[in-house]
Amino acid sequence: MSRTLHLAEQLISRASVTPDDAGCQAILIARLAPLGFACETIVSGPENFRVTNLWAKFTGADTPSGPAKTLVFAGHTDVVPTGPLEQWHSHPFTPSHRGGMLYGRGTADMKISIAAMVVAVEEFLAADPAPALSMAFLITSDEEGPSVDGTVVVCERLKARGEVLDYCIVGEPTSVSRLGDMVKNGRRGTLSGKLTVKGVQGHIAYPHLAKNPIHLFAPALAELAATRWDAGNDFFPATSWQASNIHAGTGATNVIPGDLVVDFNFRFSTESTPESLQQRLLAILSKHQFEYDLKWTLGGLPFLTTPGTLVDAVRGAIHAETGLDTELSTTGGTSDGRFIAKICPQVIELGPVNATIHKINEHVEVASLEPLKNIYKGVLERLAALA
Repeated sequence: MSRTLHLAEQLISRASVTPDDAGCQAILIARLAPLGFACETIVSGPENFRVTNLWAKFTGADTPSGPAKTLVFAGHTDVVPTGPLEQWHSHPFTPSHRGGMLYGRGTADMKISIAAMVVAVEEFLAADPAPALSMAFLITSDEEGPSVDGTVVVCERLKARGEVLDYCIVGEPTSVSRLGDMVKNGRRGTLSGKLTVKGVQGHIAYPHLAKNPIHLFAPALAELAATRWDAGNDFFPATSWQASNIHAGTGATNVIPGDLVVDFNFRFSTESTPESLQQRLLAILSKHQFEYDLKWTLGGLPFLTTPGTLVDAVRGAIHAETGLDTELSTTGGTSDGRFIAKICPQVIELGPVNATIHKINEHVEVASLEPLKNIYKGVLERLAALA
């Protein structure tokens, strides 16, 4: 058994359903501290939702131009709930091998990435114990949850004390068909709203004595759905507005409802801002002249790492290991990269194939573990060589 697989199985064996780290980070500290990493555990959140975060830092040798640049490996030890246990072919927290696959909750998302990162660092430091590159791990148990007491808390603390980060690799599962065929060099922003359209409840047989909020909102819904919010750019698709839930009514078929509640979300590119989207949506609502309440939630701003030092290092490492010319993409959901990008100028997401994440019988190809470790190690070598 390879060291990467052994560590991955140790982590998968821990039932770390968010926000419970279940001892995963203690395993990582036991590997990183002997290498010279200063390990700091940061606990956050209310008593009923305690989040465990790890910041571990290895300081590299100074370079002729100053302090060594810092590469952060970021990830999360928490996993989503298993779903019905009876539908799993093996216990989700007992690593199992079938047909060349490693099964277990968190295999792809994202415990093999963390294992590969740690072993990559071990091998890198074994070859060069005093590299001209600083390295760090930012690990949380609140990525699959609300994400308010995890990476964002650590980033705020690092910013407050003036910690300088230069590059970051987030181990999210980004590959589509083969390891390394796609990486994320950015993510769209997310802006949600809860709209309450106010009508007047009444008997359906006497509509003139009521005001139907469903009818009031229908023309606005059509306009919102048809609006072109922006055209995107070379890195981002066009901004999307989607209604995710619409609810009205008392359950009776003969009652006009008094309110209509609409949940919606923008996934937006760097061509738009939260403020511009809010203003345009409010203008559409006002044009249709109905009474409403609206509450906004900004889940994250878009971020983008254009081709440069980190992208080149990642592309080079992937090609050397797999022969693939990786695709840069900003599609998909949000990640903790949105928090890290506020304090780190270059952020890339790179990890295993994502076909089974969050699914029953989540799994990865065992043969992909060592190549993933080699890719992470290759990035370290390329960045260190630039010093």
